[in-house]
Amino acid sequence: HREMAGCSLLTAADRFGITSSACGVCGTTAIDVVGAHLSRLHPTEPALDPAVIRRLPGLLADSQTLFATTGGAHAAALVTPDGQLSLFREDVGRHFALDKVIGAALRAGVAMGSLLAITSARASFELVQKALLAAVPVLVAVGPPSSLAVRMATEHGLTLIGFASENRFN
Repeated sequence: HREMAGCSLLTAADRFGITSSACGVCGTTAIDVVGAHLSRLHPTEPALDPAVIRRLPGLLADSQTLFATTGGAHAAALVTPDGQLSLFREDVGRHFALDKVIGAALRAGVAMGSLLAITSARASFELVQKALLAAVPVLVAVGPPSSLAVRMATEHGLTLIGFASENRFN
């Protein structure tokens, strides 16, 4: 037991206040308020070639060195409409992977309005929300979209593609 400035380490680590890692839906009184603060995208959408969409999951998987090592990481990338990798990031959390790639784009001054985002995860409303806030017009997910993600994407002009694989996508 160590003392620090007259306090035990446990006392020094005490926190006051409420902290949450919730997605934003928990604690709301109505699901309709989720996404109410978001603007509708009015992109000059990139032309989407189905062959490019089918190649994206492989492109993402080929870049996933952390996942290859640990088996426990998600990935997110920004790609050009012709399928060229622009930025890529990995993290244990799917949300954080997308945060990292969007943050890298912002720091580098990359305009995201003509890029596609791809994630190794399911397409939750939170990932749709992040894409909308970054003005990314297309979100491609290897996993399925949630019904709230579909609704939010539709209401805000985001192209949402789920179940992306080399053979198909929705």
